[in-house]
Amino acid sequence: MSSIFVKIINGEIPAHKIAEDDQFLAFLDIRPLQKGHTLVIPKIEVDDIFDLEDELLAGLHIFAKRVAKAIRKTIACKKIGVAIIGLEVPHAHIHLVPINAVSELSFKNPPLDLEYSEFAQIAESIRENFE
Repeated sequence: MSSIFVKIINGEIPAHKIAEDDQFLAFLDIRPLQKGHTLVIPKIEVDDIFDLEDELLAGLHIFAKRVAKAIRKTIACKKIGVAIIGLEVPHAHIHLVPINAVSELSFKNPPLDLEYSEFAQIAESIRENFE
């Protein structure tokens, strides 16, 4: 059975997309730790990030770097925190989270409760800064 991320890739369910190319997709997390919390995924469905071929793994990180720079231009923060956990969805992915303190990257924190319009505005702002 395909993961929820494959359904997003295929356009079967909506997502607030940030950036996309033929191999990778970045979109806002629907349960964000902070405004601008973005997921970056390969379009190929592989459960464990370390099972990706070396070239694809490197490309994923380079794509994530470009997304992180756009987030940082958009959301006031000290750093873009990076987390690779891989337990929530069986599809390799990188969390990019704007943070001002280490505690803001804790998945024990409750997610923000944002309106659809807030997600849409954040995504549009980040897209405008994506290079």
